[in-house]
Amino acid sequence: MMLVGSRVLRRMLSAAVIATGVSAGLVSAQAQSPAPPSEAFKNALAAYDQAWSDADLAFMVAVFSDGPSSGYGHYTPRGDAVFSDGDALNVYAEPVGYGFRETEGGFAYELTADYRLLTKTGQVLAEQENFATFSGSGRSKQRELSAALTFQFSGLPAGDYQLETRFTDEIGGATSAVTLPFSVSASN
Repeated sequence: MMLVGSRVLRRMLSAAVIATGVSAGLVSAQAQSPAPPSEAFKNALAAYDQAWSDADLAFMVAVFSDGPSSGYGHYTPRGDAVFSDGDALNVYAEPVGYGFRETEGGFAYELTADYRLLTKTGQVLAEQENFATFSGSGRSKQRELSAALTFQFSGLPAGDYQLETRFTDEIGGATSAVTLPFSVSASN
């Protein structure tokens, strides 16, 4: 009987140790809330938020890229802007200064993109409105937006062209365009 009683006592002690460890872990987890940022950091964030709100829609980056981007800052700038007829033209852009709408769960943004394919002299060869939409929402204002676009034109004779992409901030109402010159090389 003593052996059985000893086992029961050990199990009870083990259970008590586990229960104490779990409750200590819960208390410890509750006690380890994140440290608030410094006043200087809060002031810098407030200044950044104000500068963003006061800014016009603009772009930190707008380039042709080697292949499609895989996310914000994940792109390789193309070494040149010379394409063969039918090649994909991948564009990577980082818009800034767009507006936010408050939602029940945080903030939302929405931008639409139009494009025009132009000759060097400005003649419009192709165009499309609302070619793409970039939208999202989150608990905080999402300011790291990458706009990745892919265009493919065929039948263009060798020469110089311009790809104009116009973005419209559907919340703030602003528009801004990016014009990227490129060339189509002669076929061999």
